[in-house]
Amino acid sequence: MSIIEAILQGILQGLTEFLPVSSSGHLSLFQHFTGLDGEGAVTMTIVFHLGTLAAVFVAFWDKIKVLIFEAFRMLRDIFTGKFRWKAMNPERRMIMMIIVSILPLFGFYIFRDFFEKLSSDSDIIIEGIAFLYTSALLFLSARCGRNGAHYKAEKTAGETTVPAALTIGVFQGIALVPGISRSGSTISAALFTGMKREDAVEYSFILGIPVILAGAVVKLGEASSAELSANLMPLLVGFAVSAVAGYFAIRLIKMLVVNDKFHVFAWYTLVLGIAVIGLGMYEKIAGVRILIGR
Repeated sequence: MSIIEAILQGILQGLTEFLPVSSSGHLSLFQHFTGLDGEGAVTMTIVFHLGTLAAVFVAFWDKIKVLIFEAFRMLRDIFTGKFRWKAMNPERRMIMMIIVSILPLFGFYIFRDFFEKLSSDSDIIIEGIAFLYTSALLFLSARCGRNGAHYKAEKTAGETTVPAALTIGVFQGIALVPGISRSGSTISAALFTGMKREDAVEYSFILGIPVILAGAVVKLGEASSAELSANLMPLLVGFAVSAVAGYFAIRLIKMLVVNDKFHVFAWYTLVLGIAVIGLGMYEKIAGVRILIGR
């Protein structure tokens, strides 16, 4: 992978990780049409995810700092026998609900190899179908919180219940399929459970921290040192670019959600899904793979 390719993928990852359009789906398409797919592509994707993780820490540091201090206080109360479920403050409840939202991923982890194969194979029709699923999800969630809508968003992240947290976690697990947006799925699920728009965005992005970090640790542990050293400079460049692009994407999505422009991404993923399915069917019928710049 060249420096230019790392910059392009870093920008793509940084923007699409937080916009509800599926970063994994877009990277899968980029790698498919440029011939950069395969095992090495998985490692590159993980490093780019770490870049966007850095963007989350910068954008939500004030909230994250409060949660970290509260987590230590909660551990102290647990070990001293002072922890009380019904007496939790909003920050402590948010921490516990994030843990609950992570639990469904253990069930999806059984199919980890299957999801990774989807992102590195030569068939993009699955990605196209997944984009259509994301579109439908965003169209439905765009109605949440509006006047007259069936679901009225009124809860804060600190008021999340166990059923709501589990629902968000299941939607997050389904988003392991490339083309299904993790942020779009978790924000939509949070809105379905009645959470306020701003809180849904905050909950979604902070929930992604342990998920992305755990996935990166597992995958980087499996990567060979030779593979990492051979692509060290492109990976470092991609990390930095994805972090910067991710930070600005977070600012953009917060503005769009607050101003009720979430449905814009529903139309985008609808058109993209149809186009990707069409290209995938053409490749199958023609028996050739479309490659750009090769």
